[in-house]
Amino acid sequence: MSSCHSRAWRHGEEVATDFPLADLDRWLAEPDALVWLDLLEPEPAVLAALAEELRLDPLAVEDAVEPRERPKATFHAHHIFLTCYSARIEQLPGDGIAFELGRVSAFVLRNALITVRTDDRVDMSAVVARWNEDGLLTHGVAALVHGMLDELVDGYFATIESMDDLLEELEDMLFDPAMKPRAIQQRVFGLRKALVQLRRVVLPMREVVTAVMRFRGEGDRSLSSELDGNFNDLYDHVIRAAEWTESLRDMVSGVFETNLSLQDARLNEVMKKLAAWAAIIAVPTAVTGWFGQNIPYPGFMAEFGLLQSTVLMLVGTIGLYILFRRVDWI
Repeated sequence: MSSCHSRAWRHGEEVATDFPLADLDRWLAEPDALVWLDLLEPEPAVLAALAEELRLDPLAVEDAVEPRERPKATFHAHHIFLTCYSARIEQLPGDGIAFELGRVSAFVLRNALITVRTDDRVDMSAVVARWNEDGLLTHGVAALVHGMLDELVDGYFATIESMDDLLEELEDMLFDPAMKPRAIQQRVFGLRKALVQLRRVVLPMREVVTAVMRFRGEGDRSLSSELDGNFNDLYDHVIRAAEWTESLRDMVSGVFETNLSLQDARLNEVMKKLAAWAAIIAVPTAVTGWFGQNIPYPGFMAEFGLLQSTVLMLVGTIGLYILFRRVDWI
């Protein structure tokens, strides 16, 4: 359902909350005001009117609501446009994994940040709390951009840690004889699919942060350079998240290959046992077949022959059983 949220700060202090959209022009006209406007599932007419009023690039406005856009940062004549994603993973009852991506697009103006969300998967209340806690709002719109990106990247770390925990559980399950191979395969493929989706939003974030850092210092429409250290730290966090994601991909591939190798090993073990039991069964079969010939032999038509065949079967069968036990075939 369409909704609108807004904040206004002056000298780092909040001065207005959820003001009407009609008051946006008045707040933007104040040189010492910092404004945030959030549009959740906006109506096309509202977004079009806002774009015309703020001179937003038509292509950027289209990308803000277009599905399946990749994370990116682009510089336009009157603003900077950002597309970013949040990520969350959850273990479902049984063997399932729920992975959820949220998307937020942002228009960065001289003293305002306009965010557009097509759904409520991105928790902007956590972003607002980050802005108020950081105490950086005196640095202008750069603080809003940094706080939003920093909150999203911190969410990546939480998701990656959850994936790491799930992967450790999978590694323990590999050598659990009570676990069925099908259950392990389902978890491996679920985690692998979620990791692929996570990589698609984490890796491009390096380009987003790099582009934001590059756009600073280019005229009065760009971001302030007073937060260089904060953006450098943010870039370092993005690099760490990307490297951790790549490491998890290698580990998931290793678990997948190990599971296949263990299945082959179990199959070989079963084949050894079947071959051993077949050899054991072959002994009495051979003895009874030999003594079943219609020709005279020692003990033919006598109790001695029955005793002799019984002893041969027992000695051969027990001897093979002991031999196969020693070589761990049974």
